[in-house]
Amino acid sequence: MTEPSRAKQIEATLIPGDGIGPEIVEGVRSVLETLGSPFLWVERAAGMAAIATYGDPLPEETLASIRRTKLALKGPLTTPVGEGFRSVNVRLREEFELYANVRPVRSLVPGQRYDNIDLVLIRENLEGLYVGFEHYVPIGDDPHAVAIASGINTRAGARRILRFAFDYALRYGRRKVTVVHKANVLKALSGVFLTTGLEIAKEYAGRIEVDQRIVDACAMQLVINPWQFDVIVTTNLFGDILSDEMAGLVGGLGLAPGANIGERAAIFEAVHGSAPDIAGRGIANPISLLLAAALMLEHVGQEQLADRLRAALHATIQQDHLTTPDLGGSASTRQVIAALVRRLKTTA
Repeated sequence: MTEPSRAKQIEATLIPGDGIGPEIVEGVRSVLETLGSPFLWVERAAGMAAIATYGDPLPEETLASIRRTKLALKGPLTTPVGEGFRSVNVRLREEFELYANVRPVRSLVPGQRYDNIDLVLIRENLEGLYVGFEHYVPIGDDPHAVAIASGINTRAGARRILRFAFDYALRYGRRKVTVVHKANVLKALSGVFLTTGLEIAKEYAGRIEVDQRIVDACAMQLVINPWQFDVIVTTNLFGDILSDEMAGLVGGLGLAPGANIGERAAIFEAVHGSAPDIAGRGIANPISLLLAAALMLEHVGQEQLADRLRAALHATIQQDHLTTPDLGGSASTRQVIAALVRRLKTTA
């Protein structure tokens, strides 16, 4: 296989992030260099790292870079608390209309409670209760006596994410899509998602199996028999919760990559936090961001490189027995990255 030449590099925005972000981003950069440097990085700041220089955790310079490259890889970000700043991740989703959040989980580290897990959750990223339409109703001397939130699901938004999920299943050879909802109670808000999903499913009849689950039943069944699921598609809040539950099946958020995809851009990320308590100690787990880089490679048509990266990571964990302390091992971040690089060089 011919590695991509530097002349064919794809320009992409790189956001090191906060806390352990710069450490794991640097490790991922070295791994991708071993794969032939498929990306030409334009480094930009976001999160706490951007406050001192720009006075904004998401400066215009960073937004402008993503508008131009339409592609970004980012480390974990910290949103300042109590300073009036909105979540950087939410702002990025809204700015670039990143309507699809893709969260695959696969068994990678032995000794977990479940084996042979291979699931994908596709979450609608812009609607639902996360639109943030909230207000308080004062009663007497209590200005916050009643809190009210409104959720919004649109037929158009439902069609877009549901069709994305079925197309994803076809592209990656999946067998089934499960539409998750709460239409038994939220008959309008969740009902529009379910009815639209069943309509869209007819277009894929004979190619992709479809079923549906109420969200609480789905949460229970994921821990009783996760192998009955394949691709799950759901609304914003339910997807946020279920995707973390699914990560727990394989060992936690340190093994869970994320992709945020829209028509104008795609941003790939580690879904765990910035872990400032271990920043600089050299023990941060780089796996989530490495798997996010594999998703990014697939997105730009470099499936072979993505497969090589995942295979080398599997060998590093399963054969070299190298994992960071959060996964029960004793390896440093650098040791994991160095072993991975060695594996990739031997399979070049």
